[in-house]
Amino acid sequence: MVGQVAIKLEGTTAHVSLGGQPFTSFYAAGANKPYLHPLRTASGKVITRNFPMADVAGETRDHEHHRGLWFTHGDVNGWDFWANEPTQKGVGKGIGKVILAGPVRVKGDTILATFEWVDGQGAKLLRETRTMKFAAGQVIDFDFTLTALAPVKFGDTKEGTFALRLRDELTEKKGTAKLRSSTGGVGMKNVWGKAAPWVDYSGELEGEPVGVTIFDHPGNPRHPTTWHARDYGLFAANIFGTHDFLNDKTKDGSLTLETGKSIRFRYRLAIHGYDAAAAFAAYANTR
Repeated sequence: MVGQVAIKLEGTTAHVSLGGQPFTSFYAAGANKPYLHPLRTASGKVITRNFPMADVAGETRDHEHHRGLWFTHGDVNGWDFWANEPTQKGVGKGIGKVILAGPVRVKGDTILATFEWVDGQGAKLLRETRTMKFAAGQVIDFDFTLTALAPVKFGDTKEGTFALRLRDELTEKKGTAKLRSSTGGVGMKNVWGKAAPWVDYSGELEGEPVGVTIFDHPGNPRHPTTWHARDYGLFAANIFGTHDFLNDKTKDGSLTLETGKSIRFRYRLAIHGYDAAAAFAAYANTR
């Protein structure tokens, strides 16, 4: 335990509590990609959709690959690591899997794990090292390093990359929430496909004001990121979707890594009641 953060490791699953209350759980194995679910407010309200992990009456059941909070991409050497549930065919060559490649470790307020991104023919494309540092105030700092185990191309597609799926009540389409970007964009039309250092998705949930913000670290590739953020509750940062976001097939947002080369992504996610601009300024100064 570090301060208000307590992490209990049970096999390949880590359960995180803040101030003695459940916050989230990290599932490193058991699905075709690792994910966190559910995410809760300080008062215990769940903000992520339950499907496909559980069936809740009346909840939407679209996009079965929207599994809590996750980090994958829809085109890596033509393999789909995004829409990669076992029942899905994926796009391009088919689905890839993100497989745990060692023990999940806990150091104080941080979870550490290593994964391999494996294509549908069993070839290892990427090694992912990830840390997730938890803090009071419902804050998670994510740090992902992807190292190419073979020449790798991240293809240009909107289907990616650092993402979560919000429950229906906390969306523009079915709830009271609204997307807002740091550049002044309000609503999906003015946020989707646009570049911004951070985006906030806030509304009312069970009578309580609730919001969640994703901050793109200034040291990330192509900062500020573009956003694959939808009115139905998908909330994702994705730097690889240029031709989709601009609706211009002459553009190319792909990125190639030679064998042994790495790319690093850092994000902060916060479930809040605070000034998002001031919070980003503090995050921007972190190393």
